[in-house]
Order: sequence, then C-alpha cells, then structure tokens
Amino acid sequence: MLSRTAAQLYWMSRYVERAENLVRMLDVTHSLSLLPQSRGAMTELAAPLAVTGTLEAFTASQQPLEAERLFNFMALDLSNPASVLSCLRQARENAHAVRGQITAEMWEAINSTWLEGREFPKRGIASVSSFFDWVKERSHLFRGATYGTLQRNDAYCFIRLGTFIERADNTARLLDVKSQLIEPAVDSLMPLDMPTESAPDFYAWSALLRSLSAFEAYHAVYRDALDSRRVTELLILRPDVPRSLRACCDEIREILPLIEARSGALDAGRQVKLLAGRLALRLAYGEVGEILATGVHRWLTGFLEESAQLSDAIRLAYLEAN
Repeated sequence: MLSRTAAQLYWMSRYVERAENLVRMLDVTHSLSLLPQSRGAMTELAAPLAVTGTLEAFTASQQPLEAERLFNFMALDLSNPASVLSCLRQARENAHAVRGQITAEMWEAINSTWLEGREFPKRGIASVSSFFDWVKERSHLFRGATYGTLQRNDAYCFIRLGTFIERADNTARLLDVKSQLIEPAVDSLMPLDMPTESAPDFYAWSALLRSLSAFEAYHAVYRDALDSRRVTELLILRPDVPRSLRACCDEIREILPLIEARSGALDAGRQVKLLAGRLALRLAYGEVGEILATGVHRWLTGFLEESAQLSDAIRLAYLEAN
C-alpha cells in the first residue's frame, strides 16, 4: 500500500475517533459545570481548550468564557481546526481521497455525517446533549460499517491502528485533566471501603465514567460506591474496558505485526513494535498503587510522552513516502 493511502486511512479513522472523544470531553465538562457551587468552574470550562491547544485562539477572540460560547467554539466553529465539525470535515476529506479502499457503507456513513453536520451551524441544535449523542452514534455507525464490511487487509489495519492510537491519547488526556479538577482524595494508605469522596466528587467521577462509557463496567467489576482509586485502575489498567489505556495498547500491539513496514523502513517497523510492546507490557504488569505513588498526573504525562513517540515512529515507518 502507498504511504499516502495508508496515511489517509489512518487519519480518517483518527479524526472520526477524535470527534467522538471531543464530545465526550465536552459532555463531562458540561456536567461538571452544572454542579452546584462547583470548585474551579472557570478552570473546568477551560479544560477542553487547554487539552486541544486552542486556549490562546479562544482568548484572542475576546469572548467571555461561558458554557454556550465554549460549546459553539469547540463543537460547531469550522474556523477552529480542533472543533468537532472540523474533525468530521477532515475525516470526510481523507475518506474521499481513499474512496477505492473503503466500502460503500463506510463512505455513506462518513459522507452523510458530514453533510448533516455542516448544517448545524445554520439551523442550530435541539440541545447540547442531543448533539453529543448524535456524534457518538455517527462514530459508532462508521466503526460498525468498517468492522462489518471491510476486508481484513492493510486498509483495515491502518484504520484500526488510527482508532486506538487516538483513543488512548484522548482517554489519558481526559483522565488527567478531570482527575486534577475533581481533586480526588486518593490515599493509597486508606482502606478501600472508607468513603473519601464528597458528593460533588462522586457526581464528577460518575460523569467521567459515563463520558467514557465505563459506568456500567465500573459497577460490574467493583459492585461498590465510586472510589477515585478504583476509577483510576479501571480506566488505566483493566484489559476488558474498551476505552482503558491497557485495552487500547493491547489492540495496537496486536495490529502492528499484521502490517509490513515499507521496503527500506524495516528498522523503523521494528522500532514501532518495540515501543508498542514496551507500552503494553508496562500496563499489563502495572499496579494502581504504583500509579498513585508516582502521582496520576505525572504517570499520565509519561504515558502521553511515550504515546507521542509511538505515533511519530508509526509515521516514519508507514506513513511517509521514501
């Protein structure tokens, strides 16, 4: 497969996943902003801007930082390259460029999503939550069409690779930002059955889990009240939670051997597999106590640095022309 084609497939799936993860982040931000007497309300609203690197651009517009203005900027503003609609537009453009490599159902899912989405700034939306649900449903539709109709070839591998690279990055960023805002009482010396969370913290952890579709999984695994230590373990170390860091890294490690590096880039291909394997093994044998002892923010910062190295190695091995 040509490097250009591989890159377009890879980024098509990353942009679809990014749009979904962005509405998940906006959803939990919106939920936290509704808390009575919320601590650091302005910081909560600024979190999506900080994570996506658009805080400076929003500040330059001299708009007051309010929930409605934040939503319009991060969801519907096509002049903002990090907005949800901009991600859907980029996904559609990449899909159009590789139309011959994807199925009719995949193209229909992604093209109709963009055609419908671009009308939202003109006609408005029924509610913020309905828009969030719409984006997630369209993302699920595209992934379902991919899984159900695409031949298991290099195109499929690059699409899946892009999905899990993006998902791991976004889960780590969302957990990092929200765990700092929620101010969890994570003390590894406390008994796990000791209630350490305030009511607002309980609600905030619940919103975070729901935003990552992990609320039901939490109660199925722990069958107990929400606890910041367990939430951290679930979203980082559990292999059976689809959006956990370990689940994403396991998928990446399994996909990479199915892709042959370009001629002349074999060493780069080995480096990719080495980085992915190292990251997956660290999560497979990690313990939540070690993460808490290191500090969740510090641990996630290290993870994001390693994830960025892996992404760069993938680009060099598979996505750049000789």
